[in-house]
Amino acid sequence: MSNTRPVARSRRRFPWWLLVVAFVVVPLVEIYVIIQIGQVIGAWWTIAVLIADSLLGSWLVKREGGRAWRALQSALQSGKMPAHELADGALILIGGTLMLTPGFVTDLVALVAILPFTRPFARRLLARVVTRKLGAATAFPGFPGGPAAGTARNAGRPGPEVVQGDVVD
Repeated sequence: MSNTRPVARSRRRFPWWLLVVAFVVVPLVEIYVIIQIGQVIGAWWTIAVLIADSLLGSWLVKREGGRAWRALQSALQSGKMPAHELADGALILIGGTLMLTPGFVTDLVALVAILPFTRPFARRLLARVVTRKLGAATAFPGFPGGPAAGTARNAGRPGPEVVQGDVVD
């Protein structure tokens, strides 16, 4: 008799509602906000603000992206794990993409990801999402907001099995 078991599907289904939000709800909200602002300040001023907003966003992305790149290079040269720097780079990339899309709501979200004084909040949120998605307690030790090896949270969990022995040629 065979001792094989069917392999359980551990893969999660993709949240399709997320696509509906991204491609239907967000554009509708953006259009509504643009129309409301256009009624208050006028159509041409609204277009001018949207263009200025995109220019400001591209300047911010260039400035903060350069800082993040230099911080990543410094971390790699010093031999430390660049989790913080990689998270900053990812947030700046996401924020830059959102800044280039026309709209005020996505620009507010982008500013949270790009600006250096709001990025720590976004970094903690990103760390929670990544840690939850990976599902491993020690996925990124030292990642800001993520679990760290040797903490009380990981105490009592079995580590890798170590077998003592001698190397024989």
